[in-house]
Amino acid sequence: MKQIKVFLFLASYLIISSGSLDAQTVNGGIKGGLTMSNFYIDEEDLDDENARFGINAGFFSQIMYFETFGIQPELLYTSKGVEGVYGGVIDQTVKFNLSYIDLPILAVFRPIEVLDFYAGPFIGFLLSSNVEFSGTIDGESEIDRDNLNTFDYGVTAGIAYNFGNLRAGLRYNLGMQNLADSDVGRLLLGDSKNSYGQLYIAFNLSQQ
Repeated sequence: MKQIKVFLFLASYLIISSGSLDAQTVNGGIKGGLTMSNFYIDEEDLDDENARFGINAGFFSQIMYFETFGIQPELLYTSKGVEGVYGGVIDQTVKFNLSYIDLPILAVFRPIEVLDFYAGPFIGFLLSSNVEFSGTIDGESEIDRDNLNTFDYGVTAGIAYNFGNLRAGLRYNLGMQNLADSDVGRLLLGDSKNSYGQLYIAFNLSQQ
């Protein structure tokens, strides 16, 4: 929680101080789209993995200090997870469903007016988690959050095309924090980390 507060403070500071840094343009709006995630679980009994499709939605602010460079803080809800097919003593398909609040702060590089490149760090805070079982055992239950790291962090890179106040983008996010935080969690997830791609549409709602 302390890391979340520090990150929010830095994001707020960057936005508030943009005027004193003589930003050329400041805009903000809403964005949302599709998330495709995977964990790359390293377990001997795991036979196969299938990506989980979910959503991403939230708010962004883009501060361009020059025509070609700026920063973009965001606040996003992101659903992540994976479907693992386990063999061995029993055959089981397990769907991991995780929901996060993600906070990226990205550098924006704009070589031409219609094209943006993004790169930077993100942190995430786990909101909820559950698993669905099918196969030898059927059912659904919540994963005790004590078994998972509630704090995540990593790096993001992507590209977006600008069409006036509309943007369409593609982004890849690589987590660096192990998901499991207990023996039970590691039994299912090993040393897995979040890994997910995002397609999104963003709408500028204001500009200065």
